[in-house]
Amino acid sequence: MTLNAFQDISRLEGTLWEAADQLRANSKLTSSEYCFPILGIIFLRHATNRYNAVAARIEEEKAAGKLPKKLPINKAHFIARRALMLPVEARYETLIALPKGTNLGTALVDAMNAIERDFEPLANQLPKDYEKFDNDLLESMLRIFDSQALRRASGDIFGRIYEYFLMKFAIQGAQDNGEFFTPPSLVQMIVNVIEPNRGVVADLACGSGGMFVQTSHFMEDHGQQTMDCVTFYGQEKTATTIKLAKMNLAVHGLEGEIKEANTFYQDEHRLSDGRPLWGNCDFMMANPPFNVDMVDVAKVKGDRRLPFGLPGVNKSKTISNANYLWISYFHSYLNAKGRAGFVMSSQASSAGHGEAEVRQKLVATGDVDVMMSIRSNFFYTRSVPCELWFFDKGKPAARKDSVLMLDARNVYRKVTRKIFDFSTEQQQNLTSIVWLYRGENDRFRDWMKTCHQEAIIRHAQWQRALHPFLSDDKLGYVIACLKKWTDADYYPKDPSLDLAPKARELASKIPDLKSEVEGTIQAAKMQFQCIEEARAQYDRTEKLHAERLLAAMQDDLVRMERDAAQFNAVRSAVQSLVKALGQAISFAETELQAAKAKKQWKEAWNVPARLNEIREEAQNLHDTLNGWHAARKQLRWLFDRFPNGVYVDVPGLCKIASRADITAADWSLTPGRYVG
Repeated sequence: MTLNAFQDISRLEGTLWEAADQLRANSKLTSSEYCFPILGIIFLRHATNRYNAVAARIEEEKAAGKLPKKLPINKAHFIARRALMLPVEARYETLIALPKGTNLGTALVDAMNAIERDFEPLANQLPKDYEKFDNDLLESMLRIFDSQALRRASGDIFGRIYEYFLMKFAIQGAQDNGEFFTPPSLVQMIVNVIEPNRGVVADLACGSGGMFVQTSHFMEDHGQQTMDCVTFYGQEKTATTIKLAKMNLAVHGLEGEIKEANTFYQDEHRLSDGRPLWGNCDFMMANPPFNVDMVDVAKVKGDRRLPFGLPGVNKSKTISNANYLWISYFHSYLNAKGRAGFVMSSQASSAGHGEAEVRQKLVATGDVDVMMSIRSNFFYTRSVPCELWFFDKGKPAARKDSVLMLDARNVYRKVTRKIFDFSTEQQQNLTSIVWLYRGENDRFRDWMKTCHQEAIIRHAQWQRALHPFLSDDKLGYVIACLKKWTDADYYPKDPSLDLAPKARELASKIPDLKSEVEGTIQAAKMQFQCIEEARAQYDRTEKLHAERLLAAMQDDLVRMERDAAQFNAVRSAVQSLVKALGQAISFAETELQAAKAKKQWKEAWNVPARLNEIREEAQNLHDTLNGWHAARKQLRWLFDRFPNGVYVDVPGLCKIASRADITAADWSLTPGRYVG
């Protein structure tokens, strides 16, 4: 996906959420009451888009002779193309076109029932509580998702919108305190490390199905068709959350076997050949509930899924903390070469007593591969820190005695005052450390080249963003108007109006600021020329040996950093200009319009339009420069830690711990105890 396309979708997500949440606020509904119905409408919009696209494709295949022209089309043709053959009453355009006064609640329930009748995996899963909603509210909800952009939107876009709404509802605590939803950056980190790309993929606490969806994103990014390569199996104890998961899979064109079960006591799945899921998973992923107590010992004692025994039993014959039950499950469900990645309470990696005994046996298998510490505030409804655990039963013998300890608590991006995550670049940087640990140095160097190329692309975008400020068209008009407005005779004779002095102040300030911007831009352009000459040399070097390539890349990075101050000067000058332009907008929109002079009022309407265009260009300039700085900083982050493109222990960040190290630390798997 291109940067511009990504930004367009991000804006669309934000706009849709703002509109939908405004409706909710005006309706006095809680997030819990609103969550499922709005997700159901997103599902209907997407299902209709998929239906229309596949119907058109089938007709094209008929016209091209790939299908018989008189072939009766049935739902199997749609399922094969990852779409539902929607009955007429369930199509979005049918609902939008219903006559004024139609009971939309009933119509939406009928639509959901019709889909469930025709598609067994969604039976009894879709929301049907629309009849309690006001008709006007439902009409507004439907129209929010009927824009021209959404009618043309593909499955990827709808998948992102669905995930975005899930995330926003999780932040609001709309369902089970938001625990149905694992933050995407944690899921993506798990997927990046275990790389699920085949076979049986399972999640025994699957929530809304985010692990499965991110697996599909990973596979499609690598050119694979998800449903051709993997089978998803999930367990979830909450029926309502299962509905979220099944809708989530459907909106992404995916299918999976998700069953309602309490994993502590139930192992519900069998593979298609009759074998148990236990012991046969290629990949396990999960974000289980932390620190659960009161698990009945009598029901779990002797369970084959707990090969390391029970962690700790209290006087009431219950497990005092079930974290190590989950950890044991995730290990025992894997096949001989399987990988697992899961989120766990930060308390678990150094817990004592019975839990330490289980951990000692686990470390002795040699299957613990990577431990990663995550700072607090990554979850939307809990501020606790956590850790990501990774198992690999197929580890080569040379690494069987080693565990990569990765302390990522100082790697984060601040989303809001209370919520942090990883940027895409930060995720990839952490993943690249795992590659080096695994000896995949070529992948690391390829990522460094990608970071460098991204910095170059952002640099070019920054140059293009400067061009609007080299044009005098918009600013020239504004300055000419301001000069007119400095003449007191230009206004109606009204002693209560004293506009000329205010205009005079702006008229003197803005041209000076404009000159300052132009001066900094000219200086920056000279730097651009120097960089381009150096980059030509880098391009010639790119075909050289890997070590020389890294050195050339470092030289280019140093040049970028030297020029960063000059580019920041441009931004500072532009920000000062935009601040003054904001004052001019306020003057034009309030003071001049208050004068009620026809001629001046007309100009007053034109000026804000011109100024707003300049302000948008300035914001684009600001965003583009931030993007360039981010790409440059990620490249510097990598070079400072791994300058030669090979793994080294980095104090405060990563260390390869041997089994002897772990034994000496009382079998602790807490990264902070090793990295220093």
